[in-house]
Amino acid sequence: MNTIEQLKNLSDKVIIVRVDFNVPLKDGAIRDDNRIVAALPTIKYLLSQHAKVVLMSHLGKIDFKKTEEEVKAAKAKNTLKPVAVRLGELLNMEVKFSEATRGEELKNLVHSLKDGEVLLVQNTRYEKGETKNDPELSKEWASLGDGFVMDAFGSAHRAHASTFGVPEEMKKEGKPTAVGYLVEKEVKSLSRCVKADVHPYIAILGGFKVSDKIKVIESLLKKTDKILIGGAMAYTFLKALGKGIGTSPCELDQLDYAKKCYETGKIVLPVDAVVTDKFDEGSDRVIKTVEGNIPDGFEGMDIGPKTIELFKNEIAKAKLIFWNGPTGVFEQKEFQTGTIEVCKAITENKDCFSVIGGGDSAAAAKQFGYKDKFSHVSTGGGASLEMIENDGHLPGIDVIG
Repeated sequence: MNTIEQLKNLSDKVIIVRVDFNVPLKDGAIRDDNRIVAALPTIKYLLSQHAKVVLMSHLGKIDFKKTEEEVKAAKAKNTLKPVAVRLGELLNMEVKFSEATRGEELKNLVHSLKDGEVLLVQNTRYEKGETKNDPELSKEWASLGDGFVMDAFGSAHRAHASTFGVPEEMKKEGKPTAVGYLVEKEVKSLSRCVKADVHPYIAILGGFKVSDKIKVIESLLKKTDKILIGGAMAYTFLKALGKGIGTSPCELDQLDYAKKCYETGKIVLPVDAVVTDKFDEGSDRVIKTVEGNIPDGFEGMDIGPKTIELFKNEIAKAKLIFWNGPTGVFEQKEFQTGTIEVCKAITENKDCFSVIGGGDSAAAAKQFGYKDKFSHVSTGGGASLEMIENDGHLPGIDVIG
């Protein structure tokens, strides 16, 4: 894997960097700039080498099948302009911004860059050909640069024009390609979960649907010693074993698969749950802890105290932990305990290498003040899962070489 410091003689060279600036916006204001901050080491290194830095990123989704007005509204909502302003503040320098995503206007802006200057290009998804990895678009973007750096781990599982087509085209033209510091760190940390050469190795999986995680479950069953199942997906497993789950979510078409997984002997399921008769918060709802079967009219919202102890015992023995998915509806304070206790138990195990696979687990760890206590917190939920599913392979990283 080519790394950024292998790029030499960058003075007067245009380096295109695919970053992940897919930040949450509200009324045009950035609510969380973590993804911008995460890209700073790579950008600063290139600037220190006197490169001309051209940044590309997507932001949100734009559905070109919708009406012209709806597409226009989506573009207005998902503009990267506020990101250029925030990045300029963080770098303490002007960050130029291109409203054009291709054509002469963009080309002229790139050509006008001086050494040590930064240009952020408008949302790559303004181009219909981005998500389709359109070869003409890839060629046009690749022609703008003298080299390419992939530093958007959260998009590395997508073979889009800006993540795959551009580096592929640059390699054909003999131009250098490399991964940035963020992607390098992600690959090194997640590779430990892929290689699985340290044991006991446990995975903790939550989330809503079993069907969303079939491939990762199959991969982890081969690699891990135990998989602790929490969150809504646990109720599909419990139903498959003949347990009463009340009104808890369940995928009836996944019962056979869940039972087959359980029969491997590696699946650890909740033995009790915190349940309620109303999902929405309100003073009139009933909340209680039940063992075994969940009564009719009640829905499981978090793991119970006995399950917490069961999970903590497994976590304490582990030398390697991969966690993706909270154990309950942690957004509601009555159902945060399981997720908090899992965070706490993992970070108290000083002998293990712990990885959060992005997504809601990362959000929960941050919310409860545990984020900095994990060995690695991935910036890409989907990408981290696919990296484990595909034994360490992602299109946006494999193409770098």
